[in-house]
Amino acid sequence: MTPRPADGRETATSGGKAVLDGALTEARAAAPLGDTWHPASVARALVTNVSSVVRGHDDAVEMVVAAVLSGGHVLVEDVPGSGKTTLARALARSLGGSFARIQGTSDLLPTDVTGSAVWNPQRFAFDMVPGPLFANVVLVDELNRVSPRTQSGLLEAMEESAVTVDGRRCPLPDPFTLIATQNPRDQHGTYPLPEGQLDRFTVALTLGPLAPAYERVVVQEQLVGATVDNLLPVVDVEALVDARHRVRATHVAGEVLDYALALVHGTRADQRVSLGASTRAALTLVRLAQSLAVLRGGDFVLPDDVKQAAVPCLAHRLVLAGGGGNPADVVRDVLSRVGVPVRR
Repeated sequence: MTPRPADGRETATSGGKAVLDGALTEARAAAPLGDTWHPASVARALVTNVSSVVRGHDDAVEMVVAAVLSGGHVLVEDVPGSGKTTLARALARSLGGSFARIQGTSDLLPTDVTGSAVWNPQRFAFDMVPGPLFANVVLVDELNRVSPRTQSGLLEAMEESAVTVDGRRCPLPDPFTLIATQNPRDQHGTYPLPEGQLDRFTVALTLGPLAPAYERVVVQEQLVGATVDNLLPVVDVEALVDARHRVRATHVAGEVLDYALALVHGTRADQRVSLGASTRAALTLVRLAQSLAVLRGGDFVLPDDVKQAAVPCLAHRLVLAGGGGNPADVVRDVLSRVGVPVRR
């Protein structure tokens, strides 16, 4: 099993580093851009590696990888034992970067997450002791069990990839991705996530139950131990940072941009909605569509990429009037009403 340093982060084992370096060298040589990974190669490598342990959830894995490529964060809502933590750990181990896990509890303090300044008597000064947020991939398990005070400590990190401790602004590692989970069925001792925090998640998705055939495979494979513990990195963090820059350069035609904005405006105009998608949501939707375009091997965004991104990107941001109904149904209705641009 991968050793865990004192700060609680997971890193690649030194014994497997030579194997990893060789695999990365071969992958780069096969990539379309030679010494630098093409974003499509990064996307395919991540999806294939994560799917090798997260069985039967290919669509969810692709959406999570697309969110990471877009520079965003992921919220997974599902019942216990559905594979939420395995998905987050598999992604972290596939990246070859640092990983930290935060267990959500009601007594968790903001400094338990961000870190704090500790007095150093030898230096007669305060030293910054970083918290678990200082990792490339951070899993916050059962986020809705964290008090609103501590939840607010994540807002700056999710939006600006930095935290402020005792008046000192500290940048987080690049890349930085937060994957949070929550159990929507267990409401005892939980706090609803505020709208500002939900708006910072690129996608919110549900894994759902496994098909019987896949469930049998999962049980059989993990009788000896968790398969994610044996997962080796296939992409280094430098390749991911480069891929993110290239994804944002993916071409978005004016008509496609207008289509994405029309979907966002449609959520605001729907009578069932008291709070529609924000401008941040519109930007996130387009960036996610760029990532999905790269996943399919394209170099420009199609309306279908925007449609595929719409529900997981927009539904969790909506606040329905009266608190009833399903936001995903609202987004689907908006998709059916807004005309798809067609080139003539």
